[in-house]
Amino acid sequence: MNIIKHYTNGEVTIVWQPDVCIHSAKCFHGLPEVFDPREKPWIRPEGATTEQIVAQVERCPSGALSYFYNADEQA
Repeated sequence: MNIIKHYTNGEVTIVWQPDVCIHSAKCFHGLPEVFDPREKPWIRPEGATTEQIVAQVERCPSGALSYFYNADEQA
């Protein structure tokens, strides 16, 4: 089963695929304000800026974390 979870701060949505995750902990060590496996939910996108989140997600070695920018709701 391919589980896909979404977490958003309104500007960007973090996509997490737990079946792909290799648990390298780079996300947690790089941005613990957002990624904390001891918490539920373990991803809190309100913990950092969109730029910080994007930079950290791009460091994910397995591709389990990805992101997309949310469409401008007011356009």
